Amino acid sequence: MQDGTTRARLDPDTDDRFLPLRRQLEVTSFGLNQIVLAPGQRGRIHRHQRQEEVYLVLEGRLTLAIEGQETELEQGELIRVAPRLRRQLVNRGPGRLVLIALGGAGEHEGRDGEAFASWEGDVPLSPQELPLPSDLSPEELRARR
Repeated sequence: MQDGTTRARLDPDTDDRFLPLRRQLEVTSFGLNQIVLAPGQRGRIHRHQRQEEVYLVLEGRLTLAIEGQETELEQGELIRVAPRLRRQLVNRGPGRLVLIALGGAGEHEGRDGEAFASWEGDVPLSPQELPLPSDLSPEELRARR
């Protein structure tokens, strides 16, 4: 796992169907990809042996075939697909489909976060033990453009 941070940007106007965000970000613990399908395009029927996937629809409507049975997802909806299930992403139109695919294998390591009361603080607490900070004052907000 790399130290520090890396950045990437979604590119819904790309001519490529598949944008490997994981590689751009140097992520090593899970898969992360942008997928763009024009009306009528579809992906391969595929499955993963160990990896579960989550699809998040950012734009358009996803027809997701799982073992040949279709389900529809609209913008803002997510779906998880278990390992070993065959699936196919389809865009029946009318507009383009933009989605994020997240995949990972192995157990989630939950509750490993540490929270601090201030930037100067060096004693971590569990996030559940530390109250949320106060909201920004009006003076701290960006002006509307």
